[in-house]
Amino acid sequence: MEELFDPLSMARWQFGLTTLYHFIFVPLTIGMALMAAIMQTAWYRTGSAKYLKLTRLFGKIFLINFAMGVVTGIVQEFQFGMNWSEYSRFVGDVFGAPLAIEGLAAFFLEATFIGLWIFGWNKLPRLAHLACIWMVTLASMLSAYFILAANAFMQNPVGYQMNLERGRAELTSLWDVLSNPVVLAAFPHTIFAAIMFAATVMVAVAAWHLRRGQHEETMRPALKTGLWANILAFIGVGVSGDQLSLAMVDAQPMKMAAAEGLYETTNSASFSLFTLGTPDGASELFSVRIPYLLSLLSTHTLDGEVEGINDLQAQYVAQFGAGDYTPIIWITYWSFRWMIGLGALSAIISVAALWLTRRRARPLPSHRQDLFWRLLIWSAPLPLLASLIGWVFTEMGRQPWIVFGLMKTEAAVSPNVAGWQVAVSLAAFTLIYGVLAVVEFRLIVKTAKEGPPELGEADEAGQNDDDLAIVY
Repeated sequence: MEELFDPLSMARWQFGLTTLYHFIFVPLTIGMALMAAIMQTAWYRTGSAKYLKLTRLFGKIFLINFAMGVVTGIVQEFQFGMNWSEYSRFVGDVFGAPLAIEGLAAFFLEATFIGLWIFGWNKLPRLAHLACIWMVTLASMLSAYFILAANAFMQNPVGYQMNLERGRAELTSLWDVLSNPVVLAAFPHTIFAAIMFAATVMVAVAAWHLRRGQHEETMRPALKTGLWANILAFIGVGVSGDQLSLAMVDAQPMKMAAAEGLYETTNSASFSLFTLGTPDGASELFSVRIPYLLSLLSTHTLDGEVEGINDLQAQYVAQFGAGDYTPIIWITYWSFRWMIGLGALSAIISVAALWLTRRRARPLPSHRQDLFWRLLIWSAPLPLLASLIGWVFTEMGRQPWIVFGLMKTEAAVSPNVAGWQVAVSLAAFTLIYGVLAVVEFRLIVKTAKEGPPELGEADEAGQNDDDLAIVY
């Protein structure tokens, strides 16, 4: 029984699945708040009823998703005490600081202004009400920043000192934790990725209605906004991703070596788009490579040196003692490529869609037009999948460390929690989360299919603004 339900394996599976499930809702919450704010700003500036309709439509999708994100996030944080008590004891003084700020400041700020935004349509002046949704957007991003700062400590521990008597890390500089080079690069990378997902959801909603020839006045601007937002956000993802790779090489060179499957330290290192070979890197059967690209990503020079897995393994053995310090290579190698590939595919589809829907574009034949709309609808999850796979790469590439260089994952699990207990709670969470996911998806799909709400004559004329109200 103990071998079947190993406490460490069960705890890792539970936290990994809970985290990925929670992150399904995070990027849509962050990105859709921004989309709703943009639409409401357009309504405020132009007085056009179509932007008010879009604000209500995508604002409702945002609120449905926000509720689910809160529920799953709370359960995720409970696991630090339940399954990872040794980790919480060891770094709780440091790790808990940004999480506390997120809960006590950013989340309450977000919740407060969400309430004002929901119930303030017929109470607040238009400008004050518009400021509320922008404050919601800012607060959701701040919340992400503090959580990413906590995660960045796990990737690159800073701002602490070891208390050998108590056997734990203690906070010495909150500023160092919040200005960690890893979080400074990871934050814009995460935000731009969130915008990509919200943008493709907006595109999918618009495409669903345009395929049926309905709500064209509102859905065409939604389509164009979503396509441009996805393209511009992808550029942001690329630029911030470049900075994140530099921070990764500096903090965790093993992760970059594992991302390429590079076993020997190499100058002018190439980047493989696709490789078949033996797991130990001793033999390469087939590879498609871009010359110098790995060195460029790692050092911003074409002839820069990239440390290999074998040299880093020997270095870590000398520094930390005997053990295997290599992550699972096939996971890091392929997750890095799927992350980039899915994001790039989403941007390429948006570029093609902008070209095909431009004013002077020749109309597509009916059967191809139907295929085009279907492609836009079904490509909506691509940025989300890229983000989820990116988190798999980020966390699996750090192994065997839970806090790089300080604490191994195997030492962080709760000593008095049996594997079967974790397995039971994992099964229960999986069942409950599965039901909640179905409910969430059906609510969003129902809202999307209903389309923009109908407005009264006074609303469409841009009058009676103080009497407008949203009912969710």
